Amino acid sequence: MPLNLEQPDHAFTMRGADGAIAKVNERVLATSFVLAPDRLVEGWEAASVDALTPASIEPLLALDPEVVLLGTGARQAFPPPAVMAACLTRGIGLEAMSNDAAARTFNVLAGEGRRVVAGFILVG
Repeated sequence: MPLNLEQPDHAFTMRGADGAIAKVNERVLATSFVLAPDRLVEGWEAASVDALTPASIEPLLALDPEVVLLGTGARQAFPPPAVMAACLTRGIGLEAMSNDAAARTFNVLAGEGRRVVAGFILVG
């Protein structure tokens, strides 16, 4: 049986993530960032889940997602209710999970052609 390497049809793929670093394609990142299948936005000013505000997630919402994945670091944590409400009132789903789970989920949804945007909080 022949094996074929399948190349994704999107520009950015998560190669891994934990609470301190992430690898997007071959680039290693050590500060919080926003990722869409076609865009990488470095320098997202998100230091912790607890400190997030509706204004904090505007860079994610500006990319017109149908679902937002929030990578909350090494462990799953939930954002303040106002952050969740900022998504839900716009009809956008918000899923909070650990960075490693968000990386895997991002790849699956991007591979399905979904309008997914992920914000990864990294604490160095």
